[in-house]
Amino acid sequence: MIKPGGSDVLAKRALQVQRGAARAAVLGVNDGLVSVLCLVLAVAGAGAGSSAVLLAGFAGWLAGAVSMAAGEWISVRAQVELFEGILRDVRKLMNNGSREVLGGQLKERLQAAGWSERTASSATQEILSADQHLTDAYARQVMGFNPDELGSPWMAAGSSFLLFTVGALAPLVPWIFGGGVVAIVLSITLTGLVSLVIGGFIGASSGKSVIYGALRQLLIVIFASAVTYAVGYLFGITVG
Repeated sequence: MIKPGGSDVLAKRALQVQRGAARAAVLGVNDGLVSVLCLVLAVAGAGAGSSAVLLAGFAGWLAGAVSMAAGEWISVRAQVELFEGILRDVRKLMNNGSREVLGGQLKERLQAAGWSERTASSATQEILSADQHLTDAYARQVMGFNPDELGSPWMAAGSSFLLFTVGALAPLVPWIFGGGVVAIVLSITLTGLVSLVIGGFIGASSGKSVIYGALRQLLIVIFASAVTYAVGYLFGITVG
């Protein structure tokens, strides 16, 4: 049973998913966790000293954070431009005598959504009276996107950089204050704890088991840790 105000929360969650905010948040933190952990464990496994591991970790953090920020900026900017192009084409169709065609498609979509023929026809006629209303309604109902929520490239880039940094701190901090086996264990432990939180959050948000989501995320971290440390160890033996 949905509590009072629960529908607003669900709407906000759905909007975050549609915008890609939830995906970007999970991807940013998780990528920072796993990639930096794998990097420091590979270097540590190869027998490098604590300073070399820390340097590699900082380099991995900076490269990863900048790369994610740039990738998100390009991705969102391209998405915005593509949607803006669609809106321009819709306006061109309106100005080229295809207004009624657009209205007919809008009416069909409203009826497919459960509106009666009479109500859909009445609403479509009212929408056709204003260009902006027709553009917005056509984009939302027929094309499937909200023209008022196309996304912000700079916000996406900034949040990706910040979230990657937050994730990278867990495996990196132990090497700032120490080294050796203790730092390795702490890196894996801290990363595992944060992964449990992320996995539990994903499980809870998707309506699935919190425990399942948390354990799945933890197993991914453990597997990645074991593989990268082993590769670094074998590489260190070969070079040595």
